[in-house]
Amino acid sequence: MKQESTTHASNAMSAKFAEPVADYLEYLQRERGRSTNTLRAYEVDLRNLGQFLLHHAQDPSLKQISVDTLRDWLAQLHESQISRTTLARRISAVKSFFAWTLKHQLIDADPALRLAAPRKERRLPHVLQPSQIDRLLSETAQPPAGKEVSESKPEPAPDAKSQAVAARDKVIAELLYASGLRISELVALDVDDIDFERRTVRVLGKGNKERVVPFGKPAERVIIGWIRSHRKVLARQEAQGALLVGVRGARLNVRQAREVISKALQSLGDTAASGPHALRHTVATHLLDGGADLRAVQEFLGHASLATTQLYTHVSVDRLRQSYRQAHPRA
Repeated sequence: MKQESTTHASNAMSAKFAEPVADYLEYLQRERGRSTNTLRAYEVDLRNLGQFLLHHAQDPSLKQISVDTLRDWLAQLHESQISRTTLARRISAVKSFFAWTLKHQLIDADPALRLAAPRKERRLPHVLQPSQIDRLLSETAQPPAGKEVSESKPEPAPDAKSQAVAARDKVIAELLYASGLRISELVALDVDDIDFERRTVRVLGKGNKERVVPFGKPAERVIIGWIRSHRKVLARQEAQGALLVGVRGARLNVRQAREVISKALQSLGDTAASGPHALRHTVATHLLDGGADLRAVQEFLGHASLATTQLYTHVSVDRLRQSYRQAHPRA
Protein backbone atom coordinates (compact mmCIF):
# COMPACT_ATOMS: atom_id res chain seq x y z
CA MET A 1 0.00 0.00 0.00
CA LYS A 2 2.78 2.40 0.95
CA GLN A 3 4.67 2.06 -2.32
CA GLU A 4 1.52 2.39 -4.41
CA SER A 5 0.27 5.46 -2.55
CA THR A 6 3.66 7.18 -2.74
CA THR A 7 3.70 6.68 -6.49
CA HIS A 8 0.22 8.10 -6.97
CA ALA A 9 0.79 11.00 -4.58
CA SER A 10 4.18 11.93 -6.08
CA ASN A 11 2.50 12.69 -9.38
CA ALA A 12 0.60 15.55 -7.72
CA MET A 13 2.70 16.75 -4.80
CA SER A 14 6.30 16.90 -3.59
CA ALA A 15 8.02 14.17 -1.60
CA LYS A 16 7.95 16.46 1.46
CA PHE A 17 4.24 15.82 1.74
CA ALA A 18 3.78 12.63 -0.28
CA GLU A 19 6.02 10.46 1.91
CA PRO A 20 4.25 11.12 5.25
CA VAL A 21 0.90 10.76 3.48
CA ALA A 22 1.96 7.34 2.19
CA ASP A 23 3.08 6.34 5.70
CA TYR A 24 -0.25 7.50 7.11
CA LEU A 25 -2.25 5.53 4.51
CA GLU A 26 -0.19 2.44 5.30
CA TYR A 27 -0.99 2.95 8.99
CA LEU A 28 -4.71 3.21 8.22
CA GLN A 29 -4.59 0.03 6.18
CA ARG A 30 -2.46 -2.18 8.41
CA GLU A 31 -3.26 -0.99 11.90
CA ARG A 32 -6.75 0.45 11.57
CA GLY A 33 -8.06 -1.96 8.93
CA ARG A 34 -9.56 0.73 6.72
CA SER A 35 -11.21 -0.43 3.50
CA THR A 36 -9.85 0.23 0.02
CA ASN A 37 -12.60 2.79 -0.64
CA THR A 38 -11.82 4.65 2.59
CA LEU A 39 -8.10 4.70 1.81
CA ARG A 40 -8.82 6.02 -1.67
CA ALA A 41 -10.99 8.83 -0.24
CA TYR A 42 -8.28 9.84 2.26
CA GLU A 43 -5.66 9.84 -0.48
CA VAL A 44 -7.77 12.03 -2.76
CA ASP A 45 -8.43 14.56 0.02
CA LEU A 46 -4.81 14.71 1.18
CA ARG A 47 -3.57 14.92 -2.40
CA ASN A 48 -5.78 17.98 -2.84
CA LEU A 49 -3.96 19.68 0.04
CA GLY A 50 -0.63 18.48 -1.33
CA GLN A 51 -1.35 20.07 -4.70
CA PHE A 52 -2.18 23.36 -2.98
CA LEU A 53 1.03 23.28 -0.93
CA LEU A 54 3.12 22.62 -4.02
CA HIS A 55 1.55 25.19 -6.33
CA HIS A 56 0.29 27.94 -4.01
CA ALA A 57 2.31 27.82 -0.78
CA GLN A 58 5.99 27.52 -1.86
CA ASP A 59 6.04 23.78 -1.09
CA PRO A 60 6.68 23.97 2.67
CA SER A 61 8.04 21.14 4.77
CA LEU A 62 5.62 19.36 7.09
CA LYS A 63 6.79 21.41 10.10
CA GLN A 64 6.39 24.67 8.16
CA ILE A 65 2.68 24.15 7.47
CA SER A 66 0.74 26.59 9.65
CA VAL A 67 -2.92 27.11 10.44
CA ASP A 68 -2.82 30.14 8.12
CA THR A 69 -1.59 27.90 5.30
CA LEU A 70 -4.49 25.53 5.88
CA ARG A 71 -6.95 28.42 6.02
CA ASP A 72 -5.65 29.63 2.65
CA TRP A 73 -6.29 26.12 1.33
CA LEU A 74 -9.84 26.20 2.73
CA ALA A 75 -10.43 29.59 1.12
CA GLN A 76 -9.48 28.13 -2.25
CA LEU A 77 -11.87 25.23 -1.67
CA HIS A 78 -14.67 27.66 -0.85
CA GLU A 79 -13.96 29.58 -4.07
CA SER A 80 -14.24 26.35 -6.05
CA GLN A 81 -17.79 25.98 -4.67
CA ILE A 82 -17.47 22.36 -3.59
CA SER A 83 -20.29 20.96 -1.50
CA ARG A 84 -20.31 21.27 2.28
CA THR A 85 -20.18 17.49 2.53
CA THR A 86 -16.97 17.29 0.48
CA LEU A 87 -15.46 20.21 2.39
CA ALA A 88 -16.25 18.59 5.74
CA ARG A 89 -14.75 15.30 4.58
CA ARG A 90 -11.53 16.96 3.43
CA ILE A 91 -11.14 18.87 6.68
CA SER A 92 -11.72 15.67 8.63
CA ALA A 93 -9.06 13.83 6.59
CA VAL A 94 -6.53 16.63 7.10
CA LYS A 95 -7.23 16.87 10.85
CA SER A 96 -6.79 13.11 11.24
CA PHE A 97 -3.56 13.19 9.25
CA PHE A 98 -1.98 16.00 11.29
CA ALA A 99 -3.08 14.42 14.57
CA TRP A 100 -1.22 11.29 13.43
CA THR A 101 1.91 13.25 12.44
CA LEU A 102 1.95 14.98 15.85
CA LYS A 103 1.60 11.65 17.66
CA HIS A 104 4.56 10.29 15.69
CA GLN A 105 6.59 13.47 16.35
CA LEU A 106 6.82 14.47 12.71
CA ILE A 107 5.64 17.97 13.67
CA ASP A 108 5.95 20.06 16.85
CA ALA A 109 2.42 21.46 16.88
CA ASP A 110 -0.82 20.53 15.13
CA PRO A 111 -1.75 23.26 12.60
CA ALA A 112 -5.15 21.67 11.91
CA LEU A 113 -6.30 21.68 15.53
CA ARG A 114 -8.32 24.88 15.17
CA LEU A 115 -9.88 24.08 11.80
CA ALA A 116 -13.67 23.90 12.02
CA ALA A 117 -15.63 21.75 9.62
CA PRO A 118 -19.01 22.95 8.33
CA ARG A 119 -22.07 21.00 9.31
CA LYS A 120 -22.80 18.26 6.85
CA GLU A 121 -25.90 18.60 4.75
CA ARG A 122 -28.54 16.18 5.98
CA ARG A 123 -30.68 15.73 2.91
CA LEU A 124 -33.56 13.34 3.16
CA PRO A 125 -32.96 10.52 0.68
CA HIS A 126 -35.33 9.76 -2.16
CA VAL A 127 -37.34 6.66 -1.38
CA LEU A 128 -39.16 4.41 -3.83
CA GLN A 129 -42.77 3.44 -3.26
CA PRO A 130 -43.55 -0.31 -3.06
CA SER A 131 -45.23 -0.13 -6.48
CA GLN A 132 -42.08 1.42 -7.95
CA ILE A 133 -39.97 -1.32 -6.39
CA ASP A 134 -42.25 -3.93 -7.99
CA ARG A 135 -41.81 -2.30 -11.38
CA LEU A 136 -38.06 -1.93 -10.93
CA LEU A 137 -37.58 -5.58 -10.06
CA SER A 138 -39.82 -6.82 -12.87
CA GLU A 139 -38.18 -4.58 -15.49
CA THR A 140 -34.67 -5.59 -14.42
CA ALA A 141 -35.54 -9.13 -15.45
CA GLN A 142 -35.72 -8.14 -19.12
CA PRO A 143 -32.62 -9.06 -21.19
CA PRO A 144 -30.61 -5.87 -21.78
CA ALA A 145 -30.04 -4.76 -25.36
CA GLY A 146 -27.02 -2.69 -24.49
CA LYS A 147 -23.37 -2.16 -25.10
CA GLU A 148 -22.25 -4.77 -22.63
CA VAL A 149 -23.79 -7.66 -24.56
CA SER A 150 -22.92 -6.41 -28.03
CA GLU A 151 -19.22 -6.20 -27.14
CA SER A 152 -19.09 -9.74 -25.76
CA LYS A 153 -17.12 -12.56 -27.37
CA PRO A 154 -18.96 -14.84 -29.82
CA GLU A 155 -18.75 -17.85 -27.46
CA PRO A 156 -21.08 -18.80 -25.87
CA ALA A 157 -24.08 -17.94 -28.05
CA PRO A 158 -25.30 -14.30 -27.79
CA ASP A 159 -28.75 -15.42 -26.60
CA ALA A 160 -27.25 -17.40 -23.73
CA LYS A 161 -24.99 -14.54 -22.76
CA SER A 162 -27.74 -11.91 -22.87
CA GLN A 163 -29.94 -14.15 -20.75
CA ALA A 164 -27.08 -14.59 -18.28
CA VAL A 165 -26.56 -10.82 -18.06
CA ALA A 166 -30.29 -10.33 -17.46
CA ALA A 167 -30.28 -12.98 -14.73
CA ARG A 168 -27.25 -11.36 -13.10
CA ASP A 169 -28.84 -7.90 -13.20
CA LYS A 170 -31.94 -9.35 -11.59
CA VAL A 171 -29.76 -10.65 -8.73
CA ILE A 172 -28.20 -7.19 -8.31
CA ALA A 173 -31.58 -5.47 -7.97
CA GLU A 174 -33.27 -8.15 -5.86
CA LEU A 175 -30.39 -8.60 -3.45
CA LEU A 176 -29.79 -4.87 -3.00
CA TYR A 177 -33.41 -4.35 -2.03
CA ALA A 178 -33.67 -7.58 -0.02
CA SER A 179 -30.54 -7.00 2.04
CA GLY A 180 -29.84 -3.25 1.98
CA LEU A 181 -26.20 -3.88 1.07
CA ARG A 182 -23.84 -1.16 -0.08
CA ILE A 183 -22.90 -1.63 -3.73
CA SER A 184 -19.26 -2.29 -2.78
CA GLU A 185 -20.40 -4.99 -0.35
CA LEU A 186 -22.55 -6.58 -3.02
CA VAL A 187 -19.83 -6.95 -5.67
CA ALA A 188 -17.41 -8.30 -3.04
CA LEU A 189 -19.69 -11.26 -2.25
CA ASP A 190 -18.58 -14.79 -3.03
CA VAL A 191 -20.94 -17.68 -3.67
CA ASP A 192 -19.72 -19.23 -0.41
CA ASP A 193 -20.93 -16.17 1.52
CA ILE A 194 -24.54 -17.22 0.94
CA ASP A 195 -26.27 -19.60 3.34
CA PHE A 196 -29.35 -20.86 1.49
CA GLU A 197 -30.53 -22.96 4.41
CA ARG A 198 -30.87 -19.90 6.65
CA ARG A 199 -31.38 -17.45 3.75
CA THR A 200 -28.58 -15.18 4.98
CA VAL A 201 -25.53 -13.60 3.43
CA ARG A 202 -22.22 -12.93 5.20
CA VAL A 203 -21.03 -9.39 4.47
CA LEU A 204 -17.69 -7.68 5.09
CA GLY A 205 -18.63 -4.04 5.58
CA LYS A 206 -16.88 -0.78 6.43
CA GLY A 207 -13.90 -1.11 8.74
CA ASN A 208 -13.72 -4.82 7.85
CA LYS A 209 -16.66 -5.47 10.17
CA GLU A 210 -18.53 -8.66 9.36
CA ARG A 211 -22.28 -8.98 9.67
CA VAL A 212 -24.89 -11.52 8.65
CA VAL A 213 -27.91 -10.18 6.74
CA PRO A 214 -31.13 -12.05 5.89
CA PHE A 215 -32.85 -12.05 2.50
CA GLY A 216 -36.26 -13.28 1.34
CA LYS A 217 -37.60 -15.96 -0.95
CA PRO A 218 -37.80 -13.81 -4.12
CA ALA A 219 -34.08 -13.02 -3.80
CA GLU A 220 -33.36 -16.67 -3.03
CA ARG A 221 -35.09 -17.79 -6.26
CA VAL A 222 -33.16 -15.41 -8.52
CA ILE A 223 -29.83 -16.17 -6.85
CA ILE A 224 -30.32 -19.92 -7.23
CA GLY A 225 -31.40 -19.49 -10.85
CA TRP A 226 -28.33 -17.36 -11.57
CA ILE A 227 -25.89 -19.79 -9.93
CA ARG A 228 -27.37 -22.97 -11.40
CA SER A 229 -28.08 -21.85 -14.95
CA HIS A 230 -26.36 -18.59 -15.86
CA ARG A 231 -23.22 -17.83 -13.87
CA LYS A 232 -21.24 -20.53 -15.69
CA VAL A 233 -22.05 -18.84 -19.02
CA LEU A 234 -20.07 -15.74 -18.04
CA ALA A 235 -17.56 -16.90 -15.43
CA ARG A 236 -13.93 -17.54 -16.27
CA GLN A 237 -11.10 -18.71 -14.04
CA GLU A 238 -10.30 -15.16 -12.90
CA ALA A 239 -13.79 -14.85 -11.38
CA GLN A 240 -12.77 -17.43 -8.77
CA GLY A 241 -15.63 -17.62 -6.24
CA ALA A 242 -17.28 -14.29 -7.09
CA LEU A 243 -21.07 -14.29 -6.93
CA LEU A 244 -21.46 -11.61 -9.62
CA VAL A 245 -19.49 -11.82 -12.84
CA GLY A 246 -19.02 -9.39 -15.74
CA VAL A 247 -19.22 -10.24 -19.43
CA ARG A 248 -15.44 -10.61 -19.63
CA GLY A 249 -15.55 -13.39 -17.06
CA ALA A 250 -14.05 -11.63 -14.02
CA ARG A 251 -15.71 -10.35 -10.85
CA LEU A 252 -18.19 -7.56 -11.56
CA ASN A 253 -16.90 -4.18 -10.39
CA VAL A 254 -18.69 -1.37 -8.55
CA ARG A 255 -19.00 0.87 -11.61
CA GLN A 256 -20.70 -1.84 -13.68
CA ALA A 257 -23.11 -2.77 -10.90
CA ARG A 258 -23.95 0.87 -10.22
CA GLU A 259 -24.72 1.39 -13.92
CA VAL A 260 -27.20 -1.51 -13.88
CA ILE A 261 -29.24 0.07 -11.07
CA SER A 262 -28.91 3.64 -12.33
CA LYS A 263 -30.32 2.66 -15.72
CA ALA A 264 -33.13 0.67 -14.11
CA LEU A 265 -34.12 3.62 -11.89
CA GLN A 266 -33.96 6.01 -14.83
CA SER A 267 -36.25 3.76 -16.84
CA LEU A 268 -38.98 4.10 -14.19
CA GLY A 269 -39.45 7.70 -15.28
CA ASP A 270 -41.36 8.78 -12.15
CA THR A 271 -38.71 9.01 -9.42
CA ALA A 272 -35.82 11.31 -8.54
CA ALA A 273 -34.02 8.36 -6.90
CA SER A 274 -30.71 7.60 -8.57
CA GLY A 275 -27.97 5.07 -7.97
CA PRO A 276 -27.85 1.88 -5.89
CA HIS A 277 -27.86 3.73 -2.58
CA ALA A 278 -31.48 4.64 -3.31
CA LEU A 279 -32.38 0.98 -2.74
CA ARG A 280 -30.53 1.02 0.57
CA HIS A 281 -32.49 4.12 1.60
CA THR A 282 -35.69 2.48 0.44
CA VAL A 283 -35.33 -0.82 2.27
CA ALA A 284 -34.41 1.01 5.50
CA THR A 285 -37.48 3.23 5.26
CA HIS A 286 -39.75 0.32 4.35
CA LEU A 287 -38.48 -1.66 7.35
CA LEU A 288 -39.15 1.23 9.72
CA ASP A 289 -42.55 1.88 8.15
CA GLY A 290 -43.35 -1.78 8.77
CA GLY A 291 -42.52 -1.49 12.45
CA ALA A 292 -38.92 -2.76 12.56
CA ASP A 293 -36.85 -1.77 15.59
CA LEU A 294 -34.37 1.04 14.95
CA ARG A 295 -31.48 -0.91 16.50
CA ALA A 296 -32.29 -3.93 14.34
CA VAL A 297 -32.24 -1.74 11.21
CA GLN A 298 -28.90 -0.28 12.33
CA GLU A 299 -27.43 -3.77 12.57
CA PHE A 300 -29.07 -4.79 9.28
CA LEU A 301 -27.46 -1.87 7.43
CA GLY A 302 -24.11 -2.06 9.22
CA HIS A 303 -24.25 1.53 10.49
CA ALA A 304 -21.59 2.35 13.07
CA SER A 305 -23.77 5.10 14.54
CA LEU A 306 -27.45 4.97 15.39
CA ALA A 307 -27.69 8.63 14.32
CA THR A 308 -27.13 7.55 10.71
CA THR A 309 -30.01 5.10 10.92
CA GLN A 310 -32.24 7.74 12.54
CA LEU A 311 -32.15 9.72 9.30
CA TYR A 312 -34.63 7.20 7.90
CA THR A 313 -37.08 7.87 10.73
CA HIS A 314 -37.33 11.44 9.41
CA VAL A 315 -38.26 10.03 6.00
CA SER A 316 -40.98 7.91 7.59
CA VAL A 317 -42.33 10.85 9.60
CA ASP A 318 -42.40 12.98 6.46
CA ARG A 319 -44.45 10.36 4.66
CA LEU A 320 -46.78 10.07 7.63
CA ARG A 321 -47.25 13.83 7.68
CA GLN A 322 -48.01 13.87 3.96
CA SER A 323 -50.58 11.09 4.34
CA TYR A 324 -52.13 12.93 7.30
CA ARG A 325 -52.51 16.14 5.32
CA GLN A 326 -54.11 14.28 2.42
CA ALA A 327 -56.48 12.16 4.48
CA HIS A 328 -57.36 13.98 7.69
CA PRO A 329 -60.35 16.35 7.41
CA ARG A 330 -58.83 18.86 9.83
CA ALA A 331 -55.19 18.53 8.78
